Amino acid sequence: MALVCPICNGLASYVVKCDTCHQGMEARGAIQDYFDDYSPYLSQEITKKNDGVDSDQCVHLFYCPHCQNDTPVVINVLQM
Repeated sequence: MALVCPICNGLASYVVKCDTCHQGMEARGAIQDYFDDYSPYLSQEITKKNDGVDSDQCVHLFYCPHCQNDTPVVINVLQM
């Protein structure tokens, strides 16, 4: 069975409210894509070792366009 992140694979969308202004936040992708210039092009097996969470979780960055706040959100991956 493969572990699949529902956001990375377009299977689900998440609604996250900003802690600061309580407006809706935008999903900006997996946090490991922001580590360096080449991170988005590396295998997830490599980058998952650096995000600090278990292999059955994926950390996504959410951004608030109203107050420019950003926050990481841990997403549980699905077994498929």
